[in-house]
Amino acid sequence: MKRRIAHLDMDAFYASVELLRYPQLRGQPVVIGGRRLSRPDNNARAEDFARLRDYAGRGVVTTATYEARRFGIHSGMGIMKAAQLAPDAILLPADFDAYRHYSRLFKAAVARVAPLIEDRGIDEIYIDLSELPGDTEDIARDIKQSVREATGLSCSIGVSPNKLLSKICSELDKPDGLTILQAEDIQTRIWPLPANRINGIGPKAADKLAGLGIHSIAELAAADLGLLQAHFGGSYAAWLHAAAHGRDERPVVTSSEPKSVSRETTFERDLHPRLNRSELSRIFTDLCMRVADDLARKNVAGRTVGIKLRYEDFQTVTRDSTLPDPVIDGAQIRRAAGECLRRVPLDKRIRLLGVRIGSLCPRSEAVASTDAATQGELDFSE
Repeated sequence: MKRRIAHLDMDAFYASVELLRYPQLRGQPVVIGGRRLSRPDNNARAEDFARLRDYAGRGVVTTATYEARRFGIHSGMGIMKAAQLAPDAILLPADFDAYRHYSRLFKAAVARVAPLIEDRGIDEIYIDLSELPGDTEDIARDIKQSVREATGLSCSIGVSPNKLLSKICSELDKPDGLTILQAEDIQTRIWPLPANRINGIGPKAADKLAGLGIHSIAELAAADLGLLQAHFGGSYAAWLHAAAHGRDERPVVTSSEPKSVSRETTFERDLHPRLNRSELSRIFTDLCMRVADDLARKNVAGRTVGIKLRYEDFQTVTRDSTLPDPVIDGAQIRRAAGECLRRVPLDKRIRLLGVRIGSLCPRSEAVASTDAATQGELDFSE
């Protein structure tokens, strides 16, 4: 059977959800980030919203409207740097509960049209259309319309014989795009694109390819396999060669078990383990409680609890501990994470703190803790 694989990507998802709440901001550059900002009333005037120029801190951009992206603002950029590019852009705090709500809505809407879905995150999915009767474009437009009716939001869809090409195609005509690619179209529509448009070629690999004179996907497709093997190793070189020729046999995986659950936060300012012990303890407890909530939503428990610290000099350390029995609640997670914390140096200021739980299993295999004490300070002193 000829495969028809679609990749659906919601358009500027977080920002678009915010514009449902604040339609008065449509057409304006809006940046999402800065979690500690107060949220304006839904009927607030545009001039009542915070602006990038007024922000002070180390927050990062979560996403931005397309109007803000035209200034060069992108996800992961520091908000202070974004303020230099567009000081008058509007700044809103993230609301992940709302984003998760709309994520569930759009995925349910797609499933009513095409049920074979691989969940790839809060705002994107792969869909296997191979067994559905009807014209590919008609099916894709039905999916887009269903998403719009369920959420009020637009999405972009790419359809091709495989996941790799569809991922590229969904980004070619944003926003509200639809791109359908046949295998015979690869040379004319894919090869002229930069090599880093292939998902899996990151900045370091792209720079290394550029050093070899390889900038486009066409140049990568024409590159000598031996040259690629000499610089990237056998397996990655083979993948680069196959990807440049549009080959990808990965199936759409309609179900998967989570491997781990984690929560982390980057502080607005560096926190000292002794001077800011109370604040760090409160944040640490909150992270553990949020991990426990995530376990409950996924109906799983875990045996391996770990922590992650990033110091002021950007050095990152992790520690973990595997427990005799799976744990499920915040008290258990906090206790185990606290033991991990005792095994890391606490002599420098901290910029990021995270908690993780892995070795997951069904929730029924865990026994809840009888110790409900989850408050109080952890000892962040040496």
